[in-house]
Amino acid sequence: MNSSSNQRTELAGALYAMRHTFLALAAFSGVINLLMLAPAVYMLQIYDRALVSSNVNTLLMLTLLVVGLYVLMAMLEAIRSWVMVRVGNRLDERLNQRIFTAAFERNLSRAGGSPSQALQDLTQVRQFLTGNGLFAFFDAPWTPLYLFVAYLIHPWLGMLTLAGTLILLSLAVITELVTRKPLAISNQAAAASGTFANNNLRNTEAIEAMGMLPAIRDRWYRHHRQSLLLQARASDRSALINGIGRFVRVTLQSLVLGTGALLAIRGEITPGMMIACSILTGRALAPVELAISNWKPLLNARVSWKRLAGLLDAYPAQPPSLRLPRPEGRLEAENLVAAIPGDAGVILRGVAFRLEPGQSLGVIGPSGSGKSTLARLCVGLWGPRAGSMRLDGAELHRWNKQELGPWIGYLPQDVELCEGSISDNIARFGELDSDAVVEAARQADVHEMILRFPEGYATRLDADGNPLSGGQKQRIALARALYGNPALVVLDEPNSNLDDAGESALVQALARLKERGATLVLISHRPNILANVDQVMMLRDGMMQLQGKRDEVFGALRKANIMAAPSTTPVAAARAKE
Repeated sequence: MNSSSNQRTELAGALYAMRHTFLALAAFSGVINLLMLAPAVYMLQIYDRALVSSNVNTLLMLTLLVVGLYVLMAMLEAIRSWVMVRVGNRLDERLNQRIFTAAFERNLSRAGGSPSQALQDLTQVRQFLTGNGLFAFFDAPWTPLYLFVAYLIHPWLGMLTLAGTLILLSLAVITELVTRKPLAISNQAAAASGTFANNNLRNTEAIEAMGMLPAIRDRWYRHHRQSLLLQARASDRSALINGIGRFVRVTLQSLVLGTGALLAIRGEITPGMMIACSILTGRALAPVELAISNWKPLLNARVSWKRLAGLLDAYPAQPPSLRLPRPEGRLEAENLVAAIPGDAGVILRGVAFRLEPGQSLGVIGPSGSGKSTLARLCVGLWGPRAGSMRLDGAELHRWNKQELGPWIGYLPQDVELCEGSISDNIARFGELDSDAVVEAARQADVHEMILRFPEGYATRLDADGNPLSGGQKQRIALARALYGNPALVVLDEPNSNLDDAGESALVQALARLKERGATLVLISHRPNILANVDQVMMLRDGMMQLQGKRDEVFGALRKANIMAAPSTTPVAAARAKE
Protein backbone atom coordinates (compact mmCIF):
# COMPACT_ATOMS: atom_id res chain seq x y z
CA MET A 1 0.00 0.00 0.00
CA ASN A 2 2.78 2.40 0.91
CA SER A 3 4.77 1.67 -2.24
CA SER A 4 1.78 2.28 -4.48
CA SER A 5 1.00 5.55 -2.69
CA ASN A 6 4.62 6.63 -3.15
CA GLN A 7 4.37 6.00 -6.89
CA ARG A 8 1.07 7.89 -7.19
CA THR A 9 1.42 11.34 -8.72
CA GLU A 10 0.23 14.39 -6.83
CA LEU A 11 -2.76 14.79 -9.15
CA ALA A 12 -3.70 11.13 -8.88
CA GLY A 13 -3.32 11.43 -5.13
CA ALA A 14 -5.82 14.31 -5.09
CA LEU A 15 -8.36 12.15 -6.92
CA TYR A 16 -7.55 9.14 -4.76
CA ALA A 17 -8.36 11.19 -1.67
CA MET A 18 -11.92 11.52 -3.04
CA ARG A 19 -12.28 7.81 -3.84
CA HIS A 20 -15.14 7.36 -1.37
CA THR A 21 -17.12 10.04 -3.20
CA PHE A 22 -16.48 8.32 -6.53
CA LEU A 23 -17.62 5.00 -5.05
CA ALA A 24 -20.81 6.69 -3.88
CA LEU A 25 -21.30 8.11 -7.39
CA ALA A 26 -20.79 4.62 -8.83
CA ALA A 27 -23.50 3.32 -6.47
CA PHE A 28 -25.84 6.12 -7.56
CA SER A 29 -25.10 5.24 -11.19
CA GLY A 30 -25.90 1.60 -10.47
CA VAL A 31 -29.34 2.47 -9.10
CA ILE A 32 -29.95 4.88 -12.00
CA ASN A 33 -29.08 2.21 -14.55
CA LEU A 34 -31.33 -0.31 -12.86
CA LEU A 35 -34.14 2.25 -13.02
CA MET A 36 -33.35 2.63 -16.72
CA LEU A 37 -34.95 -0.80 -17.15
CA ALA A 38 -38.27 0.75 -16.14
CA PRO A 39 -39.20 2.07 -19.65
CA ALA A 40 -38.55 -1.34 -21.21
CA VAL A 41 -40.58 -3.15 -18.53
CA TYR A 42 -43.35 -0.55 -18.82
CA MET A 43 -43.64 -1.00 -22.60
CA LEU A 44 -43.57 -4.77 -22.16
CA GLN A 45 -46.48 -4.62 -19.72
CA ILE A 46 -48.44 -2.14 -21.85
CA TYR A 47 -48.24 -4.23 -25.01
CA ASP A 48 -48.55 -7.67 -23.46
CA ARG A 49 -50.92 -7.02 -20.56
CA ALA A 50 -52.82 -3.73 -20.66
CA LEU A 51 -53.65 -3.81 -24.39
CA VAL A 52 -54.50 -7.51 -24.34
CA SER A 53 -56.76 -7.25 -21.28
CA SER A 54 -58.13 -3.78 -22.12
CA ASN A 55 -57.93 -3.11 -18.38
CA VAL A 56 -57.79 0.65 -17.70
CA ASN A 57 -56.97 0.17 -14.01
CA THR A 58 -53.93 -1.90 -14.89
CA LEU A 59 -52.82 0.80 -17.34
CA LEU A 60 -53.32 3.51 -14.72
CA MET A 61 -51.40 1.66 -12.01
CA LEU A 62 -48.53 0.82 -14.37
CA THR A 63 -48.33 4.45 -15.47
CA LEU A 64 -48.34 5.80 -11.91
CA LEU A 65 -45.65 3.30 -10.91
CA VAL A 66 -43.36 4.13 -13.81
CA VAL A 67 -43.83 7.89 -13.29
CA GLY A 68 -42.78 7.45 -9.66
CA LEU A 69 -39.68 5.56 -10.80
CA TYR A 70 -38.93 8.32 -13.30
CA VAL A 71 -39.16 10.94 -10.52
CA LEU A 72 -36.75 8.89 -8.39
CA MET A 73 -34.39 8.46 -11.34
CA ALA A 74 -34.46 12.21 -12.10
CA MET A 75 -33.69 13.02 -8.46
CA LEU A 76 -30.77 10.60 -8.41
CA GLU A 77 -29.39 12.02 -11.68
CA ALA A 78 -29.67 15.57 -10.30
CA ILE A 79 -27.91 14.54 -7.08
CA ARG A 80 -25.20 12.80 -9.10
CA SER A 81 -24.65 15.96 -11.15
CA TRP A 82 -24.56 18.15 -8.03
CA VAL A 83 -22.03 15.84 -6.38
CA MET A 84 -19.82 15.87 -9.50
CA VAL A 85 -19.83 19.69 -9.50
CA ARG A 86 -18.66 19.65 -5.90
CA VAL A 87 -16.04 17.01 -6.66
CA GLY A 88 -14.64 19.31 -9.33
CA ASN A 89 -14.68 22.24 -6.93
CA ARG A 90 -12.99 20.17 -4.21
CA LEU A 91 -10.29 19.14 -6.64
CA ASP A 92 -9.81 22.77 -7.63
CA GLU A 93 -9.67 23.90 -3.99
CA ARG A 94 -7.19 21.16 -3.19
CA LEU A 95 -4.84 21.99 -6.08
CA ASN A 96 -5.30 25.62 -7.14
CA GLN A 97 -2.83 27.18 -4.71
CA ARG A 98 -0.33 24.40 -5.32
CA ILE A 99 -0.61 24.84 -9.11
CA PHE A 100 -0.46 28.63 -8.78
CA THR A 101 2.76 28.30 -6.79
CA ALA A 102 4.27 25.75 -9.19
CA ALA A 103 3.44 27.98 -12.19
CA PHE A 104 5.06 30.91 -10.38
CA GLU A 105 8.18 28.85 -9.66
CA ARG A 106 8.41 27.77 -13.31
CA ASN A 107 8.12 31.38 -14.43
CA LEU A 108 10.70 32.40 -11.83
CA SER A 109 13.16 29.83 -13.19
CA ARG A 110 12.47 31.09 -16.74
CA ALA A 111 11.48 27.64 -17.91
CA GLY A 112 9.06 29.10 -20.46
CA GLY A 113 5.32 28.77 -20.92
CA SER A 114 2.48 31.03 -19.93
CA PRO A 115 1.92 31.20 -16.15
CA SER A 116 -1.86 31.28 -16.70
CA GLN A 117 -1.79 28.07 -18.78
CA ALA A 118 -1.57 25.89 -15.67
CA LEU A 119 -4.67 27.51 -14.17
CA GLN A 120 -6.48 27.08 -17.49
CA ASP A 121 -5.48 23.40 -17.45
CA LEU A 122 -6.97 23.02 -13.97
CA THR A 123 -10.18 24.62 -15.21
CA GLN A 124 -10.22 22.21 -18.17
CA VAL A 125 -9.91 19.19 -15.89
CA ARG A 126 -12.53 20.50 -13.49
CA GLN A 127 -15.01 21.21 -16.30
CA PHE A 128 -14.58 17.69 -17.66
CA LEU A 129 -15.25 16.24 -14.22
CA THR A 130 -18.45 18.27 -13.93
CA GLY A 131 -19.64 17.58 -17.51
CA ASN A 132 -21.64 14.78 -19.07
CA GLY A 133 -18.59 13.02 -20.50
CA LEU A 134 -17.65 11.46 -17.17
CA PHE A 135 -21.09 9.89 -16.82
CA ALA A 136 -20.24 7.62 -19.74
CA PHE A 137 -17.57 5.98 -17.56
CA PHE A 138 -20.05 5.42 -14.74
CA ASP A 139 -22.74 4.04 -17.07
CA ALA A 140 -20.52 1.93 -19.36
CA PRO A 141 -20.09 -0.96 -16.82
CA TRP A 142 -23.87 -1.48 -16.94
CA THR A 143 -23.98 -2.02 -20.70
CA PRO A 144 -23.49 -5.81 -20.23
CA LEU A 145 -26.67 -5.84 -18.10
CA TYR A 146 -28.75 -4.45 -20.98
CA LEU A 147 -27.08 -6.87 -23.40
CA PHE A 148 -27.87 -9.77 -21.06
CA VAL A 149 -31.54 -8.78 -20.73
CA ALA A 150 -31.79 -8.38 -24.52
CA TYR A 151 -30.22 -11.82 -24.91
CA LEU A 152 -32.79 -13.26 -22.49
CA ILE A 153 -35.57 -11.85 -24.64
CA HIS A 154 -34.07 -13.57 -27.68
CA PRO A 155 -30.49 -14.58 -28.57
CA TRP A 156 -30.74 -12.96 -32.00
CA LEU A 157 -31.65 -9.60 -30.47
CA GLY A 158 -28.88 -9.92 -27.89
CA MET A 159 -26.27 -10.74 -30.52
CA LEU A 160 -27.46 -7.93 -32.77
CA THR A 161 -27.19 -5.42 -29.90
CA LEU A 162 -23.74 -6.78 -28.99
CA ALA A 163 -22.57 -6.34 -32.59
CA GLY A 164 -23.69 -2.71 -32.62
CA THR A 165 -21.98 -2.04 -29.30
CA LEU A 166 -18.72 -3.50 -30.57
CA ILE A 167 -18.92 -1.37 -33.72
CA LEU A 168 -19.39 1.79 -31.66
CA LEU A 169 -16.51 0.80 -29.37
CA SER A 170 -14.34 0.35 -32.44
CA LEU A 171 -15.35 3.84 -33.62
CA ALA A 172 -14.34 5.23 -30.22
CA VAL A 173 -10.90 3.64 -30.58
CA ILE A 174 -10.59 4.99 -34.13
CA THR A 175 -11.56 8.44 -32.87
CA GLU A 176 -8.70 8.23 -30.34
CA LEU A 177 -6.19 7.14 -32.98
CA VAL A 178 -7.04 9.72 -35.63
CA THR A 179 -7.54 12.77 -33.37
CA ARG A 180 -4.98 12.34 -30.59
CA LYS A 181 -1.89 13.56 -32.46
CA PRO A 182 -3.40 16.56 -34.32
CA LEU A 183 -5.19 17.71 -31.15
CA ALA A 184 -1.99 17.44 -29.10
CA ILE A 185 0.01 19.44 -31.66
CA SER A 186 -2.87 21.90 -31.99
CA ASN A 187 -2.89 22.48 -28.24
CA GLN A 188 0.87 23.06 -28.26
CA ALA A 189 0.55 25.56 -31.10
CA ALA A 190 -2.34 27.31 -29.35
CA ALA A 191 -0.31 27.55 -26.14
CA ALA A 192 2.67 28.91 -28.08
CA SER A 193 0.54 31.55 -29.83
CA GLY A 194 -1.07 32.55 -26.53
CA THR A 195 2.30 32.83 -24.81
CA PHE A 196 3.71 34.87 -27.71
CA ALA A 197 0.73 37.25 -27.60
CA ASN A 198 0.87 37.64 -23.80
CA ASN A 199 4.60 38.30 -23.77
CA ASN A 200 4.72 40.74 -26.67
CA LEU A 201 1.49 42.70 -26.57
CA ARG A 202 2.56 44.17 -23.23
CA ASN A 203 5.11 46.26 -25.15
CA THR A 204 2.36 48.28 -26.79
CA GLU A 205 4.12 51.66 -26.91
CA ALA A 206 7.28 50.38 -28.59
CA ILE A 207 5.23 48.27 -31.02
CA GLU A 208 3.02 51.21 -31.98
CA ALA A 209 5.79 53.82 -32.17
CA MET A 210 8.05 51.77 -34.43
CA GLY A 211 5.33 50.19 -36.56
CA MET A 212 6.06 46.68 -35.36
CA LEU A 213 2.43 45.54 -35.12
CA PRO A 214 2.16 43.89 -38.60
CA ALA A 215 5.33 41.87 -38.04
CA ILE A 216 4.30 40.86 -34.50
CA ARG A 217 0.79 39.98 -35.70
CA ASP A 218 2.12 37.91 -38.61
CA ARG A 219 4.45 35.94 -36.35
CA TRP A 220 1.60 35.28 -33.91
CA TYR A 221 -0.69 34.25 -36.78
CA ARG A 222 1.75 31.57 -37.94
CA HIS A 223 1.33 29.77 -34.60
CA HIS A 224 -2.40 30.48 -34.50
CA ARG A 225 -2.99 29.30 -38.09
CA GLN A 226 -1.22 26.00 -37.40
CA SER A 227 -3.45 25.52 -34.38
CA LEU A 228 -6.56 26.24 -36.45
CA LEU A 229 -5.56 23.84 -39.23
CA LEU A 230 -4.80 20.97 -36.88
CA GLN A 231 -7.92 21.67 -34.85
CA ALA A 232 -10.01 21.61 -38.03
CA ARG A 233 -8.36 18.36 -39.13
CA ALA A 234 -9.12 16.66 -35.83
CA SER A 235 -12.66 18.07 -35.75
CA ASP A 236 -13.35 16.92 -39.31
CA ARG A 237 -12.24 13.40 -38.49
CA SER A 238 -14.23 13.38 -35.26
CA ALA A 239 -17.34 14.71 -37.04
CA LEU A 240 -17.08 11.97 -39.66
CA ILE A 241 -16.81 9.26 -37.03
CA ASN A 242 -19.67 10.81 -35.02
CA GLY A 243 -21.82 10.71 -38.15
CA ILE A 244 -20.97 7.06 -38.69
CA GLY A 245 -21.75 6.39 -35.03
CA ARG A 246 -25.20 7.99 -35.30
CA PHE A 247 -25.86 6.01 -38.47
CA VAL A 248 -24.90 2.78 -36.71
CA ARG A 249 -27.09 3.56 -33.69
CA VAL A 250 -30.21 4.54 -35.68
CA THR A 251 -29.77 1.67 -38.11
CA LEU A 252 -29.22 -0.81 -35.33
CA GLN A 253 -32.35 0.25 -33.46
CA SER A 254 -34.34 -0.09 -36.66
CA LEU A 255 -32.80 -3.51 -37.31
CA VAL A 256 -33.68 -4.58 -33.78
CA LEU A 257 -37.26 -3.48 -34.35
CA GLY A 258 -37.36 -5.25 -37.70
CA THR A 259 -35.81 -8.42 -36.31
CA GLY A 260 -38.17 -8.25 -33.31
CA ALA A 261 -41.14 -7.87 -35.64
CA LEU A 262 -40.01 -10.93 -37.62
CA LEU A 263 -39.65 -12.93 -34.41
CA ALA A 264 -43.07 -11.70 -33.22
CA ILE A 265 -44.65 -12.76 -36.51
CA ARG A 266 -43.13 -16.20 -36.02
CA GLY A 267 -44.49 -16.24 -32.49
CA GLU A 268 -41.07 -16.53 -30.85
CA ILE A 269 -41.49 -13.25 -28.89
CA THR A 270 -44.38 -10.91 -28.10
CA PRO A 271 -44.80 -7.38 -29.51
CA GLY A 272 -44.04 -6.00 -26.03
CA MET A 273 -40.70 -7.82 -26.03
CA MET A 274 -39.93 -6.30 -29.41
CA ILE A 275 -40.47 -2.74 -28.12
CA ALA A 276 -38.68 -3.46 -24.84
CA CYS A 277 -35.63 -4.81 -26.66
CA SER A 278 -35.46 -1.68 -28.84
CA ILE A 279 -35.37 0.44 -25.70
CA LEU A 280 -32.70 -1.80 -24.16
CA THR A 281 -30.59 -1.46 -27.29
CA GLY A 282 -30.71 2.33 -27.02
CA ARG A 283 -29.64 2.16 -23.38
CA ALA A 284 -26.79 -0.26 -24.14
CA LEU A 285 -25.43 2.06 -26.84
CA ALA A 286 -25.94 5.33 -24.92
CA PRO A 287 -22.68 5.30 -22.87
CA VAL A 288 -20.57 4.47 -25.92
CA GLU A 289 -22.25 7.16 -28.00
CA LEU A 290 -21.86 9.65 -25.14
CA ALA A 291 -18.16 8.82 -24.90
CA ILE A 292 -17.67 9.39 -28.64
CA SER A 293 -19.52 12.73 -28.58
CA ASN A 294 -17.39 13.88 -25.63
CA TRP A 295 -14.12 12.57 -26.99
CA LYS A 296 -12.65 15.98 -27.74
CA PRO A 297 -13.22 17.32 -24.19
CA LEU A 298 -11.77 14.05 -22.90
CA LEU A 299 -8.61 14.45 -24.99
CA ASN A 300 -8.26 18.12 -23.99
CA ALA A 301 -8.70 17.19 -20.32
CA ARG A 302 -6.11 14.44 -20.69
CA VAL A 303 -3.59 16.84 -22.27
CA SER A 304 -4.25 19.33 -19.46
CA TRP A 305 -3.86 16.55 -16.90
CA LYS A 306 -0.47 15.55 -18.32
CA ARG A 307 0.74 19.15 -18.33
CA LEU A 308 -0.36 19.64 -14.74
CA ALA A 309 1.21 16.36 -13.65
CA GLY A 310 4.49 17.37 -15.33
CA LEU A 311 4.38 20.82 -13.73
CA LEU A 312 3.73 19.51 -10.21
CA ASP A 313 6.37 16.82 -10.66
CA ALA A 314 8.97 19.36 -11.85
CA TYR A 315 8.18 21.78 -9.03
CA PRO A 316 7.23 19.67 -6.01
CA ALA A 317 5.77 21.15 -2.85
CA GLN A 318 8.37 22.30 -0.38
CA PRO A 319 8.48 20.17 2.77
CA PRO A 320 7.84 21.92 6.09
CA SER A 321 11.02 23.50 7.40
CA LEU A 322 12.16 24.63 10.82
CA ARG A 323 11.04 28.19 11.45
CA LEU A 324 14.12 30.39 11.73
CA PRO A 325 14.31 33.65 13.69
CA ARG A 326 14.58 37.11 12.12
CA PRO A 327 17.95 37.20 10.34
CA GLU A 328 20.60 39.50 11.69
CA GLY A 329 21.89 40.23 8.18
CA ARG A 330 25.25 38.43 7.98
CA LEU A 331 25.68 37.71 4.25
CA GLU A 332 28.43 35.39 3.00
CA ALA A 333 29.27 34.36 -0.55
CA GLU A 334 31.82 31.60 -1.07
CA ASN A 335 33.26 30.79 -4.50
CA LEU A 336 29.96 31.47 -6.27
CA VAL A 337 29.36 29.93 -9.69
CA ALA A 338 25.99 30.89 -11.14
CA ALA A 339 23.96 30.68 -14.34
CA ILE A 340 20.43 31.26 -15.56
CA PRO A 341 18.37 28.23 -14.42
CA GLY A 342 18.23 25.69 -17.20
CA ASP A 343 20.97 27.40 -19.21
CA ALA A 344 24.36 25.79 -19.77
CA GLY A 345 26.36 29.04 -19.86
CA VAL A 346 28.00 30.35 -16.68
CA ILE A 347 27.49 34.01 -15.74
CA LEU A 348 29.38 34.31 -12.43
CA ARG A 349 32.59 32.53 -11.41
CA GLY A 350 34.48 32.55 -8.15
CA VAL A 351 32.68 35.48 -6.49
CA ALA A 352 33.24 35.74 -2.73
CA PHE A 353 32.57 38.37 -0.06
CA ARG A 354 31.38 38.70 3.52
CA LEU A 355 29.14 41.36 5.05
CA GLU A 356 28.50 41.65 8.76
CA PRO A 357 25.11 42.96 9.94
CA GLY A 358 24.83 46.64 9.06
CA GLN A 359 27.62 46.64 6.48
CA SER A 360 27.11 47.61 2.86
CA LEU A 361 28.56 46.46 -0.46
CA GLY A 362 28.54 48.44 -3.69
CA VAL A 363 28.73 46.40 -6.91
CA ILE A 364 29.91 48.06 -10.11
CA GLY A 365 30.91 46.86 -13.54
CA PRO A 366 29.97 47.09 -17.22
CA SER A 367 26.69 45.76 -18.61
CA GLY A 368 26.59 41.99 -18.83
CA SER A 369 29.16 41.49 -16.10
CA GLY A 370 26.75 39.54 -13.88
CA LYS A 371 25.60 42.23 -11.44
CA SER A 372 21.89 41.44 -11.68
CA THR A 373 22.63 37.72 -11.40
CA LEU A 374 24.49 38.44 -8.17
CA ALA A 375 21.49 40.43 -6.92
CA ARG A 376 19.19 37.46 -7.56
CA LEU A 377 21.56 35.18 -5.67
CA CYS A 378 21.70 37.65 -2.75
CA VAL A 379 17.92 37.42 -2.23
CA GLY A 380 17.64 33.69 -2.94
CA LEU A 381 15.76 33.93 -6.25
CA TRP A 382 18.30 31.63 -7.90
CA GLY A 383 20.49 29.00 -6.32
CA PRO A 384 24.21 28.88 -7.17
CA ARG A 385 25.47 26.17 -9.48
CA ALA A 386 28.48 25.81 -7.18
CA GLY A 387 29.64 27.50 -4.01
CA SER A 388 27.20 29.01 -1.53
CA MET A 389 25.29 32.16 -0.66
CA ARG A 390 24.36 32.20 3.04
CA LEU A 391 22.37 34.52 5.25
CA ASP A 392 23.14 34.02 8.94
CA GLY A 393 24.75 30.72 7.98
CA ALA A 394 21.68 29.31 6.14
CA GLU A 395 21.57 28.72 2.37
CA LEU A 396 19.50 31.61 1.01
CA HIS A 397 17.74 29.84 -1.85
CA ARG A 398 16.63 27.00 0.46
CA TRP A 399 15.13 29.32 3.05
CA ASN A 400 11.31 29.32 3.13
CA LYS A 401 10.42 32.48 1.22
CA GLN A 402 7.20 33.04 3.17
CA GLU A 403 9.33 33.31 6.31
CA LEU A 404 12.35 35.05 4.80
CA GLY A 405 10.52 37.46 2.49
CA PRO A 406 9.37 39.96 5.14
CA TRP A 407 13.02 40.43 6.22
CA ILE A 408 14.27 41.01 2.65
CA GLY A 409 14.05 44.26 0.72
CA TYR A 410 14.58 43.87 -3.03
CA LEU A 411 14.40 46.38 -5.86
CA PRO A 412 15.05 44.63 -9.20
CA GLN A 413 16.55 46.42 -12.17
CA ASP A 414 13.29 46.01 -14.12
CA VAL A 415 10.79 47.53 -11.71
CA GLU A 416 7.74 45.29 -11.24
CA LEU A 417 4.59 46.59 -9.56
CA CYS A 418 1.42 44.55 -9.22
CA GLU A 419 -2.18 45.39 -10.02
CA GLY A 420 -3.69 47.02 -6.94
CA SER A 421 -3.39 50.22 -4.92
CA ILE A 422 -0.17 52.02 -4.07
CA SER A 423 -0.62 51.02 -0.42
CA ASP A 424 -1.13 47.37 -1.46
CA ASN A 425 2.14 47.44 -3.37
CA ILE A 426 4.12 49.05 -0.58
CA ALA A 427 2.64 46.61 1.96
CA ARG A 428 3.53 43.70 -0.36
CA PHE A 429 -0.18 42.78 -0.56
CA GLY A 430 -0.14 41.62 3.04
CA GLU A 431 -2.30 42.81 5.90
CA LEU A 432 -2.42 46.58 5.56
CA ASP A 433 -0.53 48.35 8.35
CA SER A 434 -1.07 52.05 7.62
CA ASP A 435 1.68 53.24 9.95
CA ALA A 436 4.23 50.85 8.44
CA VAL A 437 3.19 51.84 4.89
CA VAL A 438 3.58 55.54 5.61
CA GLU A 439 6.87 54.92 7.41
CA ALA A 440 8.28 53.04 4.39
CA ALA A 441 7.06 55.81 2.08
CA ARG A 442 8.74 58.41 4.26
CA GLN A 443 12.00 56.42 4.26
CA ALA A 444 11.89 56.39 0.46
CA ASP A 445 10.86 60.07 0.47
CA VAL A 446 7.71 59.40 -1.60
CA HIS A 447 5.08 60.23 1.02
CA GLU A 448 4.54 63.76 -0.28
CA MET A 449 4.53 62.55 -3.88
CA ILE A 450 1.83 59.97 -3.11
CA LEU A 451 -0.34 62.53 -1.31
CA ARG A 452 -0.37 64.66 -4.46
CA PHE A 453 -2.31 61.95 -6.31
CA PRO A 454 -6.10 62.54 -6.20
CA GLU A 455 -6.65 59.26 -4.35
CA GLY A 456 -3.37 59.26 -2.44
CA TYR A 457 -2.33 55.83 -1.19
CA ALA A 458 -5.55 54.34 -2.62
CA THR A 459 -4.49 55.20 -6.19
CA ARG A 460 -5.03 52.12 -8.34
CA LEU A 461 -2.21 50.77 -10.49
CA ASP A 462 -2.58 48.40 -13.41
CA ALA A 463 -0.29 45.45 -14.14
CA ASP A 464 2.26 47.79 -15.80
CA GLY A 465 2.26 50.27 -12.92
CA ASN A 466 0.27 52.91 -14.81
CA PRO A 467 -0.47 55.78 -14.28
CA LEU A 468 2.97 56.19 -12.67
CA SER A 469 6.03 57.34 -14.58
CA GLY A 470 9.19 55.26 -14.65
CA GLY A 471 10.81 57.27 -11.86
CA GLN A 472 7.65 57.18 -9.72
CA LYS A 473 7.39 53.42 -10.11
CA GLN A 474 11.01 53.05 -9.04
CA ARG A 475 10.46 55.15 -5.93
CA ILE A 476 7.28 53.22 -4.98
CA ALA A 477 9.24 50.00 -5.47
CA LEU A 478 11.97 51.39 -3.19
CA ALA A 479 9.35 52.06 -0.50
CA ARG A 480 8.16 48.46 -0.91
CA ALA A 481 11.74 47.25 -0.46
CA LEU A 482 12.07 49.27 2.76
CA TYR A 483 8.69 48.17 4.17
CA GLY A 484 8.90 46.40 7.50
CA ASN A 485 12.52 47.41 8.22
CA PRO A 486 14.15 44.42 6.49
CA ALA A 487 17.47 43.02 7.70
CA LEU A 488 18.89 42.64 4.17
CA VAL A 489 18.26 45.12 1.35
CA VAL A 490 19.38 44.48 -2.24
CA LEU A 491 18.95 47.34 -4.70
CA ASP A 492 19.72 46.74 -8.39
CA GLU A 493 20.22 50.03 -10.24
CA PRO A 494 17.80 51.88 -7.91
CA ASN A 495 18.53 55.25 -9.57
CA SER A 496 18.24 54.21 -13.22
CA ASN A 497 14.98 56.18 -13.72
CA LEU A 498 15.45 58.90 -11.09
CA ASP A 499 15.93 62.61 -11.60
CA ASP A 500 18.19 64.69 -9.35
CA ALA A 501 15.52 65.06 -6.67
CA GLY A 502 14.80 61.35 -6.72
CA GLU A 503 18.48 60.48 -6.55
CA SER A 504 18.95 62.84 -3.61
CA ALA A 505 16.06 61.12 -1.81
CA LEU A 506 17.66 57.76 -2.57
CA VAL A 507 20.97 58.84 -1.02
CA GLN A 508 19.12 59.92 2.12
CA ALA A 509 17.23 56.59 2.24
CA LEU A 510 20.54 54.71 1.98
CA ALA A 511 21.94 56.77 4.87
CA ARG A 512 18.92 55.87 6.99
CA LEU A 513 19.38 52.19 6.16
CA LYS A 514 22.95 52.39 7.40
CA GLU A 515 21.85 54.16 10.58
CA ARG A 516 19.41 51.43 11.57
CA GLY A 517 21.90 48.64 10.85
CA ALA A 518 20.47 46.99 7.72
CA THR A 519 22.83 44.98 5.52
CA LEU A 520 22.88 46.51 2.04
CA VAL A 521 23.95 45.31 -1.41
CA LEU A 522 23.80 48.22 -3.84
CA ILE A 523 24.33 47.77 -7.56
CA SER A 524 24.83 50.86 -9.67
CA HIS A 525 26.59 52.27 -12.72
CA ARG A 526 26.78 55.63 -10.99
CA PRO A 527 29.52 55.83 -8.34
CA ASN A 528 28.12 58.97 -6.69
CA ILE A 529 25.49 57.01 -4.72
CA LEU A 530 28.20 54.63 -3.46
CA ALA A 531 29.84 57.32 -1.36
CA ASN A 532 28.84 55.74 1.97
CA VAL A 533 29.20 51.99 1.27
CA ASP A 534 31.76 50.01 3.24
CA GLN A 535 32.99 47.74 0.45
CA VAL A 536 33.04 47.88 -3.33
CA MET A 537 33.24 44.98 -5.78
CA MET A 538 33.93 45.41 -9.46
CA LEU A 539 32.74 42.64 -11.77
CA ARG A 540 33.91 42.07 -15.31
CA ASP A 541 32.97 39.10 -17.48
CA GLY A 542 31.40 37.40 -14.47
CA MET A 543 34.50 37.54 -12.28
CA MET A 544 35.70 39.82 -9.52
CA GLN A 545 38.23 42.24 -10.92
CA LEU A 546 38.52 44.27 -7.72
CA GLN A 547 37.06 43.88 -4.25
CA GLY A 548 37.80 45.62 -0.96
CA LYS A 549 37.16 48.75 1.03
CA ARG A 550 35.46 51.54 -0.90
CA ASP A 551 38.31 54.07 -0.82
CA GLU A 552 40.87 51.44 -1.78
CA VAL A 553 38.86 50.20 -4.78
CA PHE A 554 38.01 53.68 -6.05
CA GLY A 555 41.62 54.77 -5.53
CA ALA A 556 42.83 51.86 -7.64
CA LEU A 557 40.28 52.67 -10.34
CA ARG A 558 41.28 56.32 -10.43
CA LYS A 559 44.92 55.37 -10.75
CA ALA A 560 44.01 53.10 -13.63
CA ASN A 561 41.96 55.99 -15.12
CA ILE A 562 38.91 53.74 -15.21
CA MET A 563 36.58 55.78 -13.03
CA ALA A 564 36.27 59.31 -11.72
CA ALA A 565 35.84 60.14 -8.04
CA PRO A 566 32.61 58.90 -6.45
CA SER A 567 31.29 62.40 -6.01
CA THR A 568 31.65 63.16 -9.69
CA THR A 569 28.61 62.78 -11.94
CA PRO A 570 28.86 60.49 -14.99
CA VAL A 571 28.72 63.47 -17.37
CA ALA A 572 31.53 65.25 -15.53
CA ALA A 573 33.57 62.06 -15.47
CA ALA A 574 33.23 61.70 -19.23
CA ARG A 575 34.30 65.30 -19.75
CA ALA A 576 37.26 64.79 -17.40
CA LYS A 577 38.48 61.91 -19.56
CA GLU A 578 38.16 64.05 -22.67
